[in-house]
Amino acid sequence: MPVRILKRVLRTTVSLLGFDLYRIPRQASTGRELRIPDAEYYQPLFSPWMGYGEFSKYYDLAKQATLVSADRCWVLYALCRQSIFVEGNIWECGVYRGGTAAMLAQILHDYSPTKRLHLFDTFEGMPETDRASDLHEKGDFSDTTLEKVRQHVKHADITEYHKGLIPDAFAGLERSVIAFAHVDVDIRQSVADCCDFIFPRLSVGGFIVFDDYGFPGCPGSRQAVDAYFSGRSAVPLVLPTGQAVVFKSTSY
Repeated sequence: MPVRILKRVLRTTVSLLGFDLYRIPRQASTGRELRIPDAEYYQPLFSPWMGYGEFSKYYDLAKQATLVSADRCWVLYALCRQSIFVEGNIWECGVYRGGTAAMLAQILHDYSPTKRLHLFDTFEGMPETDRASDLHEKGDFSDTTLEKVRQHVKHADITEYHKGLIPDAFAGLERSVIAFAHVDVDIRQSVADCCDFIFPRLSVGGFIVFDDYGFPGCPGSRQAVDAYFSGRSAVPLVLPTGQAVVFKSTSY
């Protein structure tokens, strides 16, 4: 069997099993392996969430008090860094125990201390849910308090807390300008309310990360996002992490 056919059969077989094949490049003239910079972070592709660069110090703050995995935290880290160059503040809807909030607060402290971090949550667990679209139940994630979150997040000079149900917690913030929002509220109506309020106030060049868009435990999240952005000038970018990112490129 020719080598090219064998390779095709092997790649097809591996793909059917849910995997990909990657070949380590070699120099054509000598046959020796190339030295790939930061080779330890190729798993097999470059995976900076494995601890590359300064990310590890920020993730150390998050992982103590979050259910968000390292690869998803990397997305938040990278976009928070990017949001420094966009007009507006940073919002997080769905704070739980404050892990990702602590990471975002530290990034702002280090890179853009004039921006503010707005945190929205009941700080008492999940509110009423809709059995037709949500798998979570009232009271989920109740092992948290506002005081514990404050202690973990720190940076009180740049952090504002908004305790209550969404969208009630948005009251008084109608004139806000938002550079970046992390929406991690898990249930359809809350995601829909976040879309309704946040996207019109998002700066051009800004973005929203919907944490639970692709997770089977949060089907209502995807329904809400898809419904809101259907026909609008923004298309959710679905990531292999389960997140979806929406970028705002126009003012309408």
